[in-house]
Amino acid sequence: MASLFDHLLHLPLTWLLATLAVYKFSLMVQRRANYSALAHPVVVSAAILVVVLLVVGVDYEVYFNGSRFIHLMLGPATVALAVPLYKQMRVFRQRWLRLLGGAVLGSAAAVGIAVLLASQLGASREILLSMAAKSVTMPIALGLTETLGGLPSLTSALVVLTGSAGAILTQAVLVRLRIIDPQVTGFTLGVVAHGTGTARAMQYSLEAGAFASLGMGLAGLVTAILLPLAVEVFGFL
Repeated sequence: MASLFDHLLHLPLTWLLATLAVYKFSLMVQRRANYSALAHPVVVSAAILVVVLLVVGVDYEVYFNGSRFIHLMLGPATVALAVPLYKQMRVFRQRWLRLLGGAVLGSAAAVGIAVLLASQLGASREILLSMAAKSVTMPIALGLTETLGGLPSLTSALVVLTGSAGAILTQAVLVRLRIIDPQVTGFTLGVVAHGTGTARAMQYSLEAGAFASLGMGLAGLVTAILLPLAVEVFGFL
C-alpha cells in the first residue's frame, strides 16, 4: 500500500485533479465568506496546497509537473482579457497618458523597493533577479526570470504571494481612502496585484475588470522592456 500511495503521489494526474478540487473548494469558501478579499480563492488554494505538499513530502517540481497543464492556460487566459479591454477603448484613448504614467510609476516602485530591500538583506544575484520580475503576471515574470538568469520556481512563488497580498491590501487601502471609482480601483488592482487583482476586479464589475486588465498589461509591458535595460545599463545586479 505504501508503494502504491507513493506512486500516486508522483503521478501528474494526481496533482492536476488535486489543484482543481482545491480551487473548487476555495470558491465555496469565498462564497461562504461573502466574497471577502481575505478569502480570495487563489490565496486559500495556495495555502491548502502548500500544507498538503509539506504533509505528504512532495517537492514542488513533482507538483508542477502535474499542474503544468493549468499553467499552459495562463497565456490564453491573459489574451482573453482583451475582450473587456476593447469595450472600454474610448476611455483608454482619452486617458492613455495618465494610465501609462501610472503603470510606469507603479512598476518602477514595485521593482525598486523589492530589489532594494532584498539587496540590503544580502540576497544573492539569482534571488535579486527573481524578485525583480515578481511584480508582473506569471507568463511575463517567468519569461523575464529565465532571460535574466533568475530562479523560475522562486519567481513563481513570489508572483502568487505578491498577487495574493496585493489583492488583499490594495482593496483595504482603497476602502480606507474612500476610493470607489471602478476605473481607479480596477487599474490599481491590475498594476499592484496583476492576475489575482484582475480576477478580484472582475468580481466588482466588467468596467473594473477591464481597467485591471489594462493595468496588468501595461505593467507587464513596461517591466518587460525596462527591467532588462536597467540590469544592463545600471548593472545593479
